[in-house]
Amino acid sequence: MAPRPVMNDGLVALLAGGGVRSGEALARALGISRAAVWKQIATLRKLGVEIEAVAGQGYRLARPFELLDAGVIATLLSDAASARIASFEVLRSVDSTNARLLAAPPPPEGCAAVCIAEYQTAGRGRRGRSWVAPLGAGICMSVAWRFTSPPPQLGALGLAMGVGAARALHSLGYGLVQLKWPNDLVAGDAKLGGILSEMQGEMDGPAHVVVGIGVNVDLPKAARESIAAAGNPRVTDLRELSDGAVPARNDVAASLASGLIETLARFEVAGFATFRAAWSTLDVLAGEDVVVHSGERMQEGRACGVDQDGALMLEHEGRMQRIVAGEATLRRA
Repeated sequence: MAPRPVMNDGLVALLAGGGVRSGEALARALGISRAAVWKQIATLRKLGVEIEAVAGQGYRLARPFELLDAGVIATLLSDAASARIASFEVLRSVDSTNARLLAAPPPPEGCAAVCIAEYQTAGRGRRGRSWVAPLGAGICMSVAWRFTSPPPQLGALGLAMGVGAARALHSLGYGLVQLKWPNDLVAGDAKLGGILSEMQGEMDGPAHVVVGIGVNVDLPKAARESIAAAGNPRVTDLRELSDGAVPARNDVAASLASGLIETLARFEVAGFATFRAAWSTLDVLAGEDVVVHSGERMQEGRACGVDQDGALMLEHEGRMQRIVAGEATLRRA
């Protein structure tokens, strides 16, 4: 297997703010040759960054972006979330934020560990899929929590976290965000983000839980085409929901981190019961005819919300079925 391209953090920082930078100026600032600059530009392009070469002037980003900054995000966290953070890091690149936190010791009881990355080399979605998130185009975040004893309806944690994430985005003005069972953030008929919950521990003992979330902020055209070519549903991003205005990524990251941490603390005490009503109000599938794929099995019916454990209730020919795992899509889609 060919080695994955490695980005130059200094080059990313120089280009991120926008404007044209000559190859000579970049080489001087980075202490490398112009040939090395050209190679690093090629590497960033392989990572999905759209870089324009301006004849006689140099290079610039086609879509400038705000670099994520741990210090800035920390000042924007809610007081409730900030008080519960045991560790917090923002990385330029990592294989997977979920994998990094799962490999680390669980945080102390009642506290959270947070990992955010500008870019993931092996980002994961549900059912073993990869998560496409070019550098600077989204938010890739994971939050770890330690449950000393399993709370009620632990299997529905992902649904509760979806409620927390949707509320966080609503607070930033993205009121169109809804939820699609089991773990998708959507706006209309397009996917905005997804949630992946993973756990290590014993059935009735302490559990080390890591919840990962990916949210599209400003997806370049090439990324959208790649997602579509893989047969995935249509995607959207926060820029599209803002009528072209690019949101401040540090604000989005802070709001999501606060929402997820506060949701984990509340879930530990009350389980899914305290989130079920909110889920119902955000449920984009409720009352719709859907197709549910569970492994090799396909079922059709009308979605009738979720039960107390987070299972999808599916009505078919007058009978109600309980679906605990799978992927649901609108039949009309």
